[in-house]
Amino acid sequence: MSISLTEQLTTLGSRENQGLLCGIQRGLEKESLRISPDGKLAQTPHPDALGSALSHDYITTDYSEALLEFITPVSVDIDDALTQLEEIHRFTYAGLGDELLWGASMPCVLAGDANIPVADYGNSNVGRMKKVYRYGLGHRYGRLMQTIAGIHFNFSMPAGYWQMAQALDGDTRPEQDYITDRYLGLIRNFQRHSWLLIYLFGASPAVCKSFVRDNPNHGLEPFDEESRSLHLPYATSLRMGDLGYQSNAQKELNVCYNQLSSYISTLHKAITQPHADYEAIGVGDNHERQLNTSLLQIENEFYSQIRPKRVTRSGEIPLGALKERGIEYIEVRCVDVNPFLPLGIDAEQIRVMDSFLLYCLMEQSPPCDEAEQRRMADNHAAVVNRGRDPNLQLQRGSQSQSLEQYGTELLDQMTAVAELLDQHQGGNLYQQALHNQRDKLSYPELTPSARVLREMKEQQVPFFRLAMNYSEQWANQFRQQPLTEARARHFNDASSASLQRQLDMESADSASFENYLANYYQQYDALEH
Repeated sequence: MSISLTEQLTTLGSRENQGLLCGIQRGLEKESLRISPDGKLAQTPHPDALGSALSHDYITTDYSEALLEFITPVSVDIDDALTQLEEIHRFTYAGLGDELLWGASMPCVLAGDANIPVADYGNSNVGRMKKVYRYGLGHRYGRLMQTIAGIHFNFSMPAGYWQMAQALDGDTRPEQDYITDRYLGLIRNFQRHSWLLIYLFGASPAVCKSFVRDNPNHGLEPFDEESRSLHLPYATSLRMGDLGYQSNAQKELNVCYNQLSSYISTLHKAITQPHADYEAIGVGDNHERQLNTSLLQIENEFYSQIRPKRVTRSGEIPLGALKERGIEYIEVRCVDVNPFLPLGIDAEQIRVMDSFLLYCLMEQSPPCDEAEQRRMADNHAAVVNRGRDPNLQLQRGSQSQSLEQYGTELLDQMTAVAELLDQHQGGNLYQQALHNQRDKLSYPELTPSARVLREMKEQQVPFFRLAMNYSEQWANQFRQQPLTEARARHFNDASSASLQRQLDMESADSASFENYLANYYQQYDALEH
């Protein structure tokens, strides 16, 4: 990209482009554990009222049968997206009986792997593949890690932006090639600066002791005399650190986002070449233990903060979709569930993320080398584990800089983006959202992670009780606001339709599971040609 951030802002601020950024598309995917009234992980099957987890438009499960995942339709309006997420919560509570949704990223008290039921998707080949994949995750990383919840934020730019930007850039390639390269630039800048989102919105500085019962080297400190909770005093998001969705085995993966071809090649190799640690597990009879013995069973096993995405066709592998049709949108995966919010996220946070992602897209984004990747990883780990340490220094190029100064400069650079978004949307909500983040940099006690520890101390309660209290509060709120008859009918119809789709998929299968998997993995062979 040859055009500067200023040039793009100026062009987007012109009268002919007024309102163009109103077409930014967003989607939310929010995970929540189902728990019993006494706060234990639910052992019950996926509720019938919620339809089929395999084929429901809005409600599925992640790793565990008890880990629900809510999916909003793509929306260009922030309030609309949040309303849809709220309605899914309200519908779900109508079908949960006396169970609740756990309102934090780090899980409730757990009784060990044996008490974490793996999600079930029925008897179709697709459903069986999803379940075996989860068995594999359990064998590789343990089931405890798979109970962590988060929020995924999907983001894409409107077609009009790409037409404007490519013309301004003087780029004559096919439009999709240009779009793909620009999204890769966004991803590289995101990796450079994503520590800021983790600092501002991280909400998992503590865990229940049961979460690390099998990990004597967890490195956490007792929070109370009874050691019911463990924490790090300056941590922001333990979910995003070594205790969460970071795999030591995957640290050997040097994933490059300079070109789409290198990204595809690296993940292709990880999916198709055996890995000694996982060969020892084996696949078992009829692949009952894991899908394969490679470093990754499928693309989803690559635990990253952000992913390039393309909607796949039925039976299509994600890497094949990316190679054939390029990047369509990006998925941000570093967002903790905020226990102090009924939905775990709010409009102000989304506006900050819009401004941040648009800045990452429009700012110059040179290619990364291995030295910069190491610096980015070091900054990420430092903010995860001690982001609120007033003495923390981050690496910025060849220099070191305080988190407050670095973060303030980033917010300064994002301000013009927020002003532009307000110009297109009307009002000043984007600028106000950014302004509210500045105080967090000067006063770390204002961050959600600091609030978790402060309320635990003030109320003299462990992490479990604090999170349980908020979970009960939000459960009562949702239950006191049932859906209108029309919206309840809409979701009930969606549940019924999902059950029928699952039956249709099961009856349509003609190949054995072994042949189905063989045909699926043959698509990776085609990537080499």
